[in-house]
Amino acid sequence: MRFVPTRPVLIALFAAACTSNQTPAATARSVPPPLPSDAAGAPARLTSSPRHGEWVTIRTGPADSVRAWVVYPERSTKAPVVLVVQEIYGLSSWIRSVADQLAADGFIAIAPDLLTMQNLPATSDSALVALAPAATRSLNSADVQRQLSAIAQYGMALPAAQQKYGIVGFCWGGGTSFRHAAHSPTLGAAVVYYGPNPGPPTIDSVRAPVLGLYGSDDARVNSTIPPADSALRARGQTYVYHIYEGAGHGFLRQQGGQNGANLLAAQKAWPATIDWFRKYLGS
Repeated sequence: MRFVPTRPVLIALFAAACTSNQTPAATARSVPPPLPSDAAGAPARLTSSPRHGEWVTIRTGPADSVRAWVVYPERSTKAPVVLVVQEIYGLSSWIRSVADQLAADGFIAIAPDLLTMQNLPATSDSALVALAPAATRSLNSADVQRQLSAIAQYGMALPAAQQKYGIVGFCWGGGTSFRHAAHSPTLGAAVVYYGPNPGPPTIDSVRAPVLGLYGSDDARVNSTIPPADSALRARGQTYVYHIYEGAGHGFLRQQGGQNGANLLAAQKAWPATIDWFRKYLGS
């Protein structure tokens, strides 16, 4: 005997089909993008990472060297290199965790300790917070750029590396990354997190494409965006920027701040970062 479904059964079957069709999309929308941890979660992130990370010392000139944290992606092909430039607080656990996320996204990440030659007696993040800002402000910009170029050459010479590199920096490191886009003729791409533009005449030498990521509640830094946009647009250089409403300075490190706006900014900014590097460096 052939089964003929009744109206209630048909309605139930239709509802089940709709639910089945919607579930994957709804699930995909509910999964947040992979992000670096915030500052509080960084030590645990580093401890639990399955990726290979190691300390190296890189010769950066006849009289100086830089210690750096290198993290490798888990992949079978050669990877582009991305330098990760510290905030004013030095090479913290958080900066190293950002490098770990870049490796998770497929890049060889190198986070240099640009305070190496300062010989700070700092062994913890709390000590860095106390000592690093003054030491960072004392750095010579030309020396920093020379060291970054040497570190990039070291990275691209690694057996697992492609001959391409990018740079990303945060706050002080964001401004330093912007300057590196003017300094290095071989830089493939720069990402600037809430760092000021270098101003003239340095900005007139920017060659690499620059992505700027800013919080709206950061007037000091954001006042430097329009001059950068005008200067680079006049020269036909690529400068794309996003200002995230309600987010403050340091939003990627302080994801719990600004009543949720920092987290929302991080969830948009990090995928934009990875897309930028994949566009200009490859994957």
